[in-house]
Amino acid sequence: MNRVNGTKLLAGLTVALTALGTPAPAGTAKPVALSKAVVTAVADPARPEADRARDSDRKPAECVAFAGLKPGQTVVDLIPGGGYFTRIFSAVVGAKGHVYAVAPPKRPDAPADRPEPAAAVKQLAADAHYANVSVMVQRVQELALPAKVDLVWTSQNYHDVHNLPNFDVADFNKAVFKSLKPGGIYIVIDHAAEAGSGFRDTSTLHRIDAEAVKNEVLAAGFQYVGSSDVVRSKADDHTLAIFDKQLHDKTDRFALKFRKPK
Repeated sequence: MNRVNGTKLLAGLTVALTALGTPAPAGTAKPVALSKAVVTAVADPARPEADRARDSDRKPAECVAFAGLKPGQTVVDLIPGGGYFTRIFSAVVGAKGHVYAVAPPKRPDAPADRPEPAAAVKQLAADAHYANVSVMVQRVQELALPAKVDLVWTSQNYHDVHNLPNFDVADFNKAVFKSLKPGGIYIVIDHAAEAGSGFRDTSTLHRIDAEAVKNEVLAAGFQYVGSSDVVRSKADDHTLAIFDKQLHDKTDRFALKFRKPK
């Protein structure tokens, strides 16, 4: 994307500084204004066009604003995929902050021609534009995250942690809890399942019940801060697998925010 278009996007996002001032639906966190750091990060011309094409559905500025990420902070992007949010985090925290992209290793039974899960973020971290990004390759079952970070973020991955054989998800949340400094924030965004379904659909539809996630995370010692409706979708009735073509980036998703007690 050229700098002219980047400037236009920056101007458009700046308008959103006041657009989030409408009342929140009952049970959701109060909307937060977009900081200059977040607006600038999303408008960064270095972001790939493929990422930008997803912004209208993924609402990155609003989601990161909900998390409360600030310049100078340290964030863990847990299971970052292609680095969509990693790039944005890097720009928000700036030179005085740091981003740890924590990706799993390639499975021993994976096809030889399939790239390792960390390949995309390793390439990203090698770019001088993202000098504040470090890549860590760890099995989810053996997480040893950096200590005293400000934010741990995982988006559209939590349901898959439930699909790991012989693994207690409580250990996953405990590892996140241990990594955060007192007062640190834990964000979980995932594809919503039918209310009350618990973990029934994690391996079939790749969805999970928000209330079940909330209860699991609270059991690890976290405090519940609130939720955001920014990536919710009433058009999704929760009956289709997330890989259905008509649902690409258009699933009903919940965003939950937790805090490690001070």
